[in-house]
Amino acid sequence: MTDTAISYESASSAENSAAESAPLSKLAIILIEIALAVGGFGIGTGEFAIMGLLPDVAATYQVSIPQAGHVISAYALGVVIGAPIIAVAAARMTRRALLLILMTVFALGNISSAIAPDFWSFTILRFITGLPHGAYFGVAALVAASMVPPNKRARAVGRVMLGLTIATLAGTPLATFMGQMMSWRAAFLLVGGIGALTVALLWYFQPRDKVQEGASIRRELSAFGRTQVWLTLGVAAVGFGGMFSVFSYIASTTTETAQMPVATVSIVLALFGIGMNVGNIVGSRLADVSLNGTIGGTMVFNVIVMTLFGAFAQYPAVLCLCVFLIGCGFAAGPALQTRLMDVAADAQTLAAASNHSAFNIANALGAWLGGLVIAWGWGFAATGYVGSVLSLAGLLVFALSMGLERKASGRG
Repeated sequence: MTDTAISYESASSAENSAAESAPLSKLAIILIEIALAVGGFGIGTGEFAIMGLLPDVAATYQVSIPQAGHVISAYALGVVIGAPIIAVAAARMTRRALLLILMTVFALGNISSAIAPDFWSFTILRFITGLPHGAYFGVAALVAASMVPPNKRARAVGRVMLGLTIATLAGTPLATFMGQMMSWRAAFLLVGGIGALTVALLWYFQPRDKVQEGASIRRELSAFGRTQVWLTLGVAAVGFGGMFSVFSYIASTTTETAQMPVATVSIVLALFGIGMNVGNIVGSRLADVSLNGTIGGTMVFNVIVMTLFGAFAQYPAVLCLCVFLIGCGFAAGPALQTRLMDVAADAQTLAAASNHSAFNIANALGAWLGGLVIAWGWGFAATGYVGSVLSLAGLLVFALSMGLERKASGRG
């Protein structure tokens, strides 16, 4: 039997044993998924709301807007660093206990951020608040997948991730509006409240579980000794950079390139959020039919759509359509999360949590490269070409992954 086959078998057996040890009713599963999704909604709202409130934060602490932007980087750094460290350190902890701790830290971090007395304490608190982000989504995905049959795992993961995608459509605009009408501090208090609500829901609905048999720091670290884990993380870190390259500068592209009124920026952002939700729902269903086909197909889709964006963003109707379709490119998200569970074998927590570190690397990479082409004078629409190149690079990494997998199984 090949290493890949062993990985798939180990992943499935681990999930099945978890499900068999504590049979849950359909209603109980739904309530647990809702609780997990509420946490994702809070995290997504807190992560993105700050982008619309930077001028208010800068004014409060009397720093420039670029300086205020450092808090976004601090949060992202917390995500990248926190996910693998927490996953390893908590190897001998039950998933229920870990989720409760992670959400408690998230809630307290946001509440503390709301009352931070100066800019440096605020920046440090944003870093601390970012630490639970990746580990929460990783463990939440594992819990969701363990409650359903193997052929429905991606859909379960997708339902949990709906919290994140709905946040881009509803949570972030709500928090931003509240922050602008009252104070940016109120927005963080709202997010902290959502975190506290999640703690209560998880405490009440998620049953107590046992530490995974054989769990240890050494076993979790073994995930980073698997080539397929690194390649799958590489697909996320590079392939999704294109989405962030476009999204980071979409407001300026809308007003400067397409010459649309400033008031329409919120509509364009809403189209992106709708696209992410559609992609999450459709992609998770497709992934349960063909996991690898969904990942590869989405990368090809992204290459085409982002090329069209780069070429025709000056036309308002085309820009709006492309923004919606770029959001749909999130379809690969549940598939990548599920594939990581497979290729990580019995070191799933570290691999699943690291997926969100990879997404934040994609965020930073896409925004940086998009900013470069704009600074070079190629225009805001050129972020679409950057996205196309990054999506193509992600596709090539995935092709390498598939090639090595076929070779290992003797089919190459």
